[in-house]
Amino acid sequence: MLTVNTKKVMKNGWRIAKDRNHTCLRIRVPGGYLPVELLPLIQEIAERYGDGTVHLTTRQGFEIPNISFKHMDEINLMLSPLIEELEVKIGVKIDDPTTGYPSAGTRNVVACIGNKVCSNAVFNTTALAKDIEKIIFPNNPHVKIAVTGCPNDCIKAHMQDIGILGQVEPIYDAPRCIGCQACVKNCHKVSTGALSFVNNKVKRDASRCIGCGECVLKCPTAAWTRGGQYFRVVIMGRTGKKNPRLAAGFLEWAEREVVLKICENLYKYIDQHIDRSLPKEHVGYIVDRTGYNVFKEEVLKDVDLNSKTKVANFLDFAGYTYDKNVIYN
Repeated sequence: MLTVNTKKVMKNGWRIAKDRNHTCLRIRVPGGYLPVELLPLIQEIAERYGDGTVHLTTRQGFEIPNISFKHMDEINLMLSPLIEELEVKIGVKIDDPTTGYPSAGTRNVVACIGNKVCSNAVFNTTALAKDIEKIIFPNNPHVKIAVTGCPNDCIKAHMQDIGILGQVEPIYDAPRCIGCQACVKNCHKVSTGALSFVNNKVKRDASRCIGCGECVLKCPTAAWTRGGQYFRVVIMGRTGKKNPRLAAGFLEWAEREVVLKICENLYKYIDQHIDRSLPKEHVGYIVDRTGYNVFKEEVLKDVDLNSKTKVANFLDFAGYTYDKNVIYN
């Protein structure tokens, strides 16, 4: 095996692999959006330096396995057009793209396909993912962020440190309503049951409405339309060895600038509280250690919340524990 600085290699976007003589290149694809003209470059690297295969990761990136360590510098140089297109072009500050990725701790921002294709999605998920990418990358803390276009959560935002779900405020035009109750029935079947039919008109329980827009999709007369665009933010979901759990609700009906600002403030919070004796520390464990109130205060610092935005009083996690005396007989 070549003598390598493993920390430097991993920070540069390369894996320390099972085969000690070979490494694996990680390629970021912010928001899962990749112009097809970049595919031949990925193919060329895999065929010339790897074993001709590419792994599609759960974070919407690529991993090219079985590359010799000695080829890292030349592959980084080959990779520069891709980094220029996917990172620098959207506003990510990378001083020298010819040397590869400057960090790899903060994972690729993932996103569902959004309203470019999906009728359920209420916003452009790719655009938001790219705006988040240029705020958080390059950075070394281990952070995972996902963006999804509606509460269906196809991207599994509830398994991330920060999950961002689109919400739309439904607007009801009573004179257009014909009382068919298609919206009410659909809300009860596939959503939260926020709608009811009272005195020949539809009533919306704002405390139950999650902004999914199902009422809008089902209305045959356009009595329901999509109003303001907002976001639900869930936090600190995780897999792994320390008590897996679904993310808990943090904000509802938050505006876009709020989402971007809390992503920025998250790194200030991490820098203040991370355990530097560890090689890395997952942000969820930092929140567990400092407590929710400290996290809430610091990530909401200098954040302007509108009157609609709701902030959780506590984190209501759903998951399970690895305490086998609790789970098993």
